Amino acid sequence: MGFLGFLLLGLIAGAIAKLILPGKQGGGWLITLLLGVVGALLGGWLGSVLFNAPLEEFFSLQTWALAIGGSIVVLLIYGLLVGRKSRA
Repeated sequence: MGFLGFLLLGLIAGAIAKLILPGKQGGGWLITLLLGVVGALLGGWLGSVLFNAPLEEFFSLQTWALAIGGSIVVLLIYGLLVGRKSRA
């Protein structure tokens, strides 16, 4: 998968993760892109380590599931970190 395809996957995965998680998450499209790309990296790495999953195809359901799952994890961590800062 090329660099632009990976960025597109990260953006869409981050947006889907924001839709899945309840509550209001801060950040605009740039934060969504960054969280999605980091989540896609995390999901891809965990998928290859735990499940030996190949992630070369952009249109693979397995690639999307791992990217969205990783984005949800990253978004949860981001929400915990930002939530603590705003309460202090």
